[in-house]
Amino acid sequence: MKKAVLVIDVQRICFEPEPQPFEADAVVARINQLTAWARDKSLPVVFIQHEEPGTEIAYQTDGWQLHRALVTAEDDHYVRKTTPDSFLNTELKATLDQLGVDELVICGYATDFCVDTTTRRAACLGYGVELVSDAHTTHDKPYATGELIRKHHTSVLSWAESFPKRIIAMPTAELISG
Repeated sequence: MKKAVLVIDVQRICFEPEPQPFEADAVVARINQLTAWARDKSLPVVFIQHEEPGTEIAYQTDGWQLHRALVTAEDDHYVRKTTPDSFLNTELKATLDQLGVDELVICGYATDFCVDTTTRRAACLGYGVELVSDAHTTHDKPYATGELIRKHHTSVLSWAESFPKRIIAMPTAELISG
């Protein structure tokens, strides 16, 4: 079994303007811990970037770029997407197949959209999924705080029993120490 870390939409437009998402700096720091752990174990790291033509998150705009504090490496992989599903009309599955990956460690932004959708799709496709419970985030919404949204989605995803494999939720420290 080979794992890969998926870092979803940790882009400047999502993190750098005010207000920032819940625990923005701490989440980015945890993602850097996860990617360092993966590289130490020779596991692939895949950065996924959302884009929408004609907006502040259009391909190669400043907003589209990865967060300035993210640590990247020469061997990392990059996937562009246009929907919350990181697999839909992208090179993600082909990249993972080429790398021989069958388990995913998922983190990033936004808990209630791209992280949730990609996690569900990965589970439907039969990947083993570890959702890093303290390394995904979102902004506060009128109906709930980013903290509550993260807790809710982490719980719902880890309780689901209908996928081919169960989604496991665990914090960064537990994942990288195991």
